[in-house]
Amino acid sequence: MKSLTIPAATAMLLSLTACGSGFDDRQTAPRQSAGPAALQILMASSGDAETNAVKQAAQAWAKASGNTATVTPAQDIHQQLGQALAGSNPPDVFYVDASRFADYASVGALEPYADRISAGQDFYPKLRETFTYDGRFYCAPKDFSTLALVVNDELWKKNGLTGDDVPTTWDELTAVTKRIKGVTPLVFGDTRDRVGVFMVQAGGWITSPDGKRATGDSAQNLAALEYVKGLLTSKQAQYARALDADWGGEAFGKGKAAMTIEGNWIRGAMQADYPDVRFSVHELPAGPKGKGTLSFSNCWGISAKSRHKDAAISFVEAMTKADQQLAFARAFGVMPSRQSAKDAYLKEFPGDAAFVAGADYAQGPVNAPKMDSVLSDFDSGLQKLATTDPKQLLARLQKNTESVRG
Repeated sequence: MKSLTIPAATAMLLSLTACGSGFDDRQTAPRQSAGPAALQILMASSGDAETNAVKQAAQAWAKASGNTATVTPAQDIHQQLGQALAGSNPPDVFYVDASRFADYASVGALEPYADRISAGQDFYPKLRETFTYDGRFYCAPKDFSTLALVVNDELWKKNGLTGDDVPTTWDELTAVTKRIKGVTPLVFGDTRDRVGVFMVQAGGWITSPDGKRATGDSAQNLAALEYVKGLLTSKQAQYARALDADWGGEAFGKGKAAMTIEGNWIRGAMQADYPDVRFSVHELPAGPKGKGTLSFSNCWGISAKSRHKDAAISFVEAMTKADQQLAFARAFGVMPSRQSAKDAYLKEFPGDAAFVAGADYAQGPVNAPKMDSVLSDFDSGLQKLATTDPKQLLARLQKNTESVRG
């Protein structure tokens, strides 16, 4: 078995408690600064639209509150944030990817402030769960995305299919992929961020909901991977790379596949790169245990070392108001994390109904620290799924997870 390594920035952060540097030492909590605060905000931007929208919102908050807010787009937020949190002067507020949240929360780098945000129960329950560690809701979800089934309407019709043929179960997915000729029926990415939907639909996942137990080597996960392997070996489905594409949306946009499993970001990509392709979005087919999808999100993290925590919480409060989340949705295509914004969002973006519906049953990323290398190793195995014994792949995942979970 190849060795599992932790990225340098994360390793530095995770070493802090072992070295006694004091993230968990509540007696050395920083004193709060008096007077106007000068907040430093570090963001992982999807592009100019997001950067400009966040800067404008930050300026509006600063003007109204009498504070200042400097927004900095990161070049590599995982590296920069890991190094900053390990130092003595991290940013006050920053994006925290759900897949890295447990790493930061587990060493006390994050301020667990989220229950101080107004109407905290308004955040989708699954998103609250994603940003909860050891029973504490740490940080307010910024927005979210889910996966759905995207159908090329022209290729669908060309194969004699109608709206009634959109698959709602695995059996129906198997049947419809056999009817599609001339192109690959279904394309998706070759990592757990896409294949994982089948695991959830079968009732499985990589860890228990609290992240404390390894659950990879289960009958449910085996059923999921055997099903996906069957689709791959029969060419009813293919990974995007097999179609000379970097992701499912590219293969789909070029007309190489009739369906893909992708997130709501595909709308912007299709409009920009393949504006003539007509498509529709549907909830993913249910598996043996029912509906299942994956969610992807960031929260507004606040540093445990910040000297401006009250101002930082005020800033997050402003960024997560329903009307501000809707403004962000218009600006750069994200979905609001507040349930109270759902109806207004769907009125403006009715085509995203399937993505929004997934919020009720979506599985968030693995909520456990030190899992980065384990998951990368699992992805490497999934890329060879068509020629690999799924049970061996899951046994390796289980062993690796147990090794880092202690």
